[in-house]
Amino acid sequence: MSIPELIGHGWTASAIQSQVRAHRWQRAGRAIVLHNSTPSKSDLQAIVLINAGPRAVLTSFTGLEASGLTGWGRDAVHVLVPGGARVTRVDGVPMRVHWTGSWRRREINPTRRLHHPAESALLAAAGLTNPRPACGVLAAVVQQGLTRPERLTRAVQAAPRTRHRAILLSAVQDIAQGAAALSEIDFARLCRAAGLPEPVRQAVRVEPSGRRRYLDVEWRTRNGRRWVVEVDGALHLAAQRWWNDQLRQNELVIAGDRVLRFPSVVVRCEVPLVIDQLRRSLLGP
Repeated sequence: MSIPELIGHGWTASAIQSQVRAHRWQRAGRAIVLHNSTPSKSDLQAIVLINAGPRAVLTSFTGLEASGLTGWGRDAVHVLVPGGARVTRVDGVPMRVHWTGSWRRREINPTRRLHHPAESALLAAAGLTNPRPACGVLAAVVQQGLTRPERLTRAVQAAPRTRHRAILLSAVQDIAQGAAALSEIDFARLCRAAGLPEPVRQAVRVEPSGRRRYLDVEWRTRNGRRWVVEVDGALHLAAQRWWNDQLRQNELVIAGDRVLRFPSVVVRCEVPLVIDQLRRSLLGP
């Protein structure tokens, strides 16, 4: 708690100081921790918020975790503050401050002191040097129900100087399955640029059940093998879609096809890796 909050609950400044001197409480900058044990994650977040000023809110990975995101936790406490805010650094408390000069345009929850998940996700993604996990953060917040693809798209569009912005825009379009999602036409263009054989797009397979399946691209190589490539957008990570993909791949393998799968974010972010695997598959012995 802050010292003013404690005084508001009836504590005097001298009584607070006595508790700290007796090592029953701990002082952390402008915050008082009401125990003498190692501060918990929630304690650290409260310490940072108090020391970052009254308008500070949790953001980036910390804000996302507080909003319910799992699998992306970080040790440092990320906090968003308006430009010019007085921030006190506390020894031993890992703290990452994000400053903004347009506080009024930020979507925040003042009651919970949280930055909107879409904008928090964008800050988290922009802080990563590798674009692949950056896109993964955006996919995760939608898959775990923290925000909608449309809200995420607006957040990226409103941040023209964000790191990885072009790739992130493509990623959110994949997540939303929009018109600009990576298609088999884009993949064929990549193959032509790399000097690889032109694939057949939207090839049709009829399974034993009679169900027609459309494949992204396929090749028949000079040694008679048939290679199928599937490019998976974020929608394929949904459980039911993923299960169906596995069953469809089983049918292809049973029929003698060889299958390569590429996440669309990898096709965008790691083109040399994709081309290398395609070249070894299609032009190998």
